[in-house]
Amino acid sequence: MRPSRYKCLLGGRGSGKSYAIADALLITGTQRKCRILCSREFQISIKESVHYLLAERINALGMSGFYEVQRDRIIGSNGTEFIFKGIRHNVNSIKSMAGLTHCWVEEAQTISAESWRVLVPTIREEGSEIWVTFNPQHKTDTVYQEFVEKEKRNSYTARVNWDMNPHFPDVLNEERLDMLATDPDAYQHVWEGGLWEMSDAQVLYGKWVVDDFTPGDGWDGPYYGADWGFSKDPTTLVELWIFEKKLCVYRESYAARLEMNAIATRWLQDCPGCDRYPIRADSARPETISHVSQHGMPLLKSVDKWQGSVEDGISHLRSYEKIVIHPSCRHAHEEARMWRFKVDERTGEPLRILVSGNDHIWDAARYGLEPMVKRRPNRKRHTPTSTINW
Repeated sequence: MRPSRYKCLLGGRGSGKSYAIADALLITGTQRKCRILCSREFQISIKESVHYLLAERINALGMSGFYEVQRDRIIGSNGTEFIFKGIRHNVNSIKSMAGLTHCWVEEAQTISAESWRVLVPTIREEGSEIWVTFNPQHKTDTVYQEFVEKEKRNSYTARVNWDMNPHFPDVLNEERLDMLATDPDAYQHVWEGGLWEMSDAQVLYGKWVVDDFTPGDGWDGPYYGADWGFSKDPTTLVELWIFEKKLCVYRESYAARLEMNAIATRWLQDCPGCDRYPIRADSARPETISHVSQHGMPLLKSVDKWQGSVEDGISHLRSYEKIVIHPSCRHAHEEARMWRFKVDERTGEPLRILVSGNDHIWDAARYGLEPMVKRRPNRKRHTPTSTINW
């Protein structure tokens, strides 16, 4: 709470970074009139901002009598105002903003150098502050360079992880211990805030980018693929388009423990119009395919599988010049980083054995593109049963 031009919290999942920042800004906003910009690199809609988190904390802190939560902003009775904008597509409007006392940059690891250059001089009121929260990703990321490598002047920087959060829930601890036991490399990044460097072990290494796009005339698609959830795994749907040798991931649906009767409704909410097109799904759950096809998804069908179909699907994904992931598809982005092959412990070389997990969106993508996946010679067709999850 002490004055500082820059305040930075970095670390892994479950640390409480965002909750701490939200509470501190809400409390500060009751003490004096503030104008607070809540930003991130991409924000397609208000639901992708910290608006919901702030509204939740207002209720938890008993501040609902002070703050009015509106559809796209939050207003305090003393004139304090919370504004929500993505930087990449609002550069001009952000440049012209006056009276900003605070800026909170959430998921700051995605901020580009250009966006950072625009943002910093915009927060120009006397005593104004820029707060950033992020999980380190690459050493070359702009905010990592600013706050860790260069140790920026007039800044407060703290590393925080799950073990510093007194409210760390048991359900997250179970997930943490499970990843520690099964995937220690990913664990260091996800839970301990370590860097996640690009390597040949990543299945989609060098192939994907995150960028904004809208499908238009001459685009091939949409193609839809679905993967069913098992136990803690999510049920996923992905909407794909193809344009100029690029595979474009436009929409996604991702929900764990989704009841069978709720699948069609959730898919239509996340991917409007998907019921009008064929959806190719994992054939390991024929009873689910039958139920969902009769309750809202009439063109749902199971995929054809053969020995080696997973490898052939990966080869097809990598055959595109580039895989472009829409900013709203955050699970596709996260899994593109985390989906990887096992590494030989002695040589450090990647093996052609997939690490389980972090593949739910991309399994769905393989299914959706199944008609175009080229079967290698001598691959025999496999007739799947409900007990096999490829």
